Amino acid sequence: MKNQITKTLIVALAIFSLFTNAINACTGITLKAKDGAVIYGRTMEWGSFDLESRVLVVPRGHQFTGETPDHKPGITWKATYGIVGMDAVGKVIIVDGMNEKGLAVGLFYHPGFAEYADYDSALAAQSMSAMDVGLYLLSRCATVAEVRVAMAKIRVVPVLEPLIGIAPPVHFFVTDRSGASIVIEFVHGETKIYDAPLGVITNAPGYEWHEINVRNYLNLSSIAVSDKNMANINFRPLGGGSGMIGLPGDNTPPSRFIRAVAFTQTARPTATVDETMYELFRILDNFNIPLGGAEGAGENVSTDMRSATIWTSGYDTKNLVMYYHTQNNRRVRMVDFKRIDFGKSDFLVRVPLDKQKKQDIEDVTPQT
Repeated sequence: MKNQITKTLIVALAIFSLFTNAINACTGITLKAKDGAVIYGRTMEWGSFDLESRVLVVPRGHQFTGETPDHKPGITWKATYGIVGMDAVGKVIIVDGMNEKGLAVGLFYHPGFAEYADYDSALAAQSMSAMDVGLYLLSRCATVAEVRVAMAKIRVVPVLEPLIGIAPPVHFFVTDRSGASIVIEFVHGETKIYDAPLGVITNAPGYEWHEINVRNYLNLSSIAVSDKNMANINFRPLGGGSGMIGLPGDNTPPSRFIRAVAFTQTARPTATVDETMYELFRILDNFNIPLGGAEGAGENVSTDMRSATIWTSGYDTKNLVMYYHTQNNRRVRMVDFKRIDFGKSDFLVRVPLDKQKKQDIEDVTPQT
């Protein structure tokens, strides 16, 4: 009997490890143009299976009901603002998006650290799942200040996601057109909100730990180190980039957080939104992860995808434009909010990220 219990525990722990450690490799950053435009973007990593994300357009007035563990109706609300963002797994959720007021919200995996409030059926009308939070904030809030107020009025509770067998452990990055940024985390059942002036996010552990860890890398610089004389010998750096010696290069969340800070703090000055968006995608290219690059031994890795980085997005919070490219086609595509009538109807619109899951290649062979 004892041996059977031990085997059961080992299997349970293995399953838990599979889902809590798999593909937690998303990276989010913000940049600011000289004209004041704030640009937010992120990579979406998930190598176990294709999330089949689509562009989701949510009109004003759409009615929502939060999910609860016992399937009772959770908090209900109506969209005040229109939204454009990315959904996932065929569900009406927003894992990354922006509303028509320039508020942007990103969902990031937070395994081993996200602990939601215990569910109380008597409080179902105040409750929602973590996967409802993005829609709730984007459809109801115009600024980071409003997000703080909104989060104080809801209970985020653990709701099982059948595809992964657990309640998804997540945290959120939020920024608005002023550049104010926060991180929302769920610690021991309580909602915690942290100012995020660095404008970056990755995954575990908690945001406060990541900020403290930056102190270990204060020597990093975009400027090459100087020559040094020792024993009457002049030692020179072997090449460019010596100011970044010591920058961690692995794919763990702590290392990616440090790289994200280093690259955004040393980004080239950009005068316009267009140039800032180019710079954002250039920086985020450093965080693309191949299949198998983030998974643990024995974990499921898709054989049908080209990359663990499924898509990369960028949001112009000033001019209200969403940009993205995918694992299948790195051509940047855009959605202009100003050309969408968010008050025209009450139905959701979904658009495939790729018309065809292949790269469009321009033939420039010269005619001779």
